[in-house]
Parts: sequence; structure tokens; C-alpha cells
Amino acid sequence: MSEKKRILIVDDDTEIRDLLEFDIASSGYFVDTAADGMEGLNKALNNKYDLILLDVMMPKMNGFDVCKNIRQAKIKVPILMLTAKGTIGDKTTGFDSGADDYLVKPIHLEELVLRVGALLRRAKIQNDHKVSIGNTILDDDTYTVYTQNEKIELPQKEFNILFKLFSYPNQIFTRTKLMNEFWGMLSES
Repeated sequence: MSEKKRILIVDDDTEIRDLLEFDIASSGYFVDTAADGMEGLNKALNNKYDLILLDVMMPKMNGFDVCKNIRQAKIKVPILMLTAKGTIGDKTTGFDSGADDYLVKPIHLEELVLRVGALLRRAKIQNDHKVSIGNTILDDDTYTVYTQNEKIELPQKEFNILFKLFSYPNQIFTRTKLMNEFWGMLSES
């Protein structure tokens, strides 16, 4: 059985923090909380978390600065910003500071749980360099596909396309998008 994922929630609003803590914990995650930016940064720098939910407008240090400091410390934890600051400029600042996702309040808790799951899956794929569906495993380090009784080594481009498709099983990619991503060109053919 896999270990529970650890999530840090950093928000100065007690009511929102408690609601998020209850909902995230009810979804099967271990939750730690912080009530301001400095406390959140301190916890992020001194503990291992699998994901951080981070408010922007907080006392002592805002979420953008917390995020920048986490990234400057070379901590690669996924960060999801939850904030009332919803302009394109705010979102740009959030992503530029190192956030992986950005959700504007008021949030739908079901959507939040879905985004948390998606960010954790992407982080696992990135860290493990492997993705699997059913009995098929793709190993990104060796460009090898393992099935029940077979080991198939693929050329790099073909492997990368398959790995991309496996990593996003419910997403549709057009031929043009794949051609542009893996061959670096827009193709009409």
C-alpha cells in the first residue's frame, strides 16, 4: 500500500484553512497547515511535502514571495496557488514565481481535489520517469515498454510520443500538436 501524500496548506483565513484541511484530509491525504507566509515558508523549507496549497494575500510574507523562496531553495514540490487575485497579471506573477497551477477563489472543492490529484500524478511521473496503464509500463530512462511478457525498446521520438499519451490518458492531442512538440515544426502533412 502506498504512503499517504503530505500536503501543506498555507492560508491566513482560519475558516478557509480549516475547510481545506478537512476536505483534503477526507480525500486521503496527510495535511499540515500554516497561518501566514513566514510560517508556511519555514515549514516548506524544513519538512518534505508532496504538494503545497498556497494563498497569495497573507501577513508577514505574500504567497508570491513564499513561492519564489521555495523555488530558490531548489525544492521541486508542486505548488497550487489559491487566491482571490484573479487578473491575468496576478496569474502571470504566480506562474513566474514558480507556481504549477493557479485557482481563483471562490473554489469548488471537488475541482480542487481533482487538481491536487493531477499535480501529484504529474510529479510522480516526473520523479519516477515511469508511467503505467494496466499491465504496461513505460520507462523513460531506457525508452523501454514493458508488458506482461515482453520488453520492447523504442526509438526516442516514438517512445516520447507514447509516453506523452500515457501521461495524459484522458486528453486528446492533435497530430499537428504532436508534430510541433516532437519535431519542432507545424506540419500540414
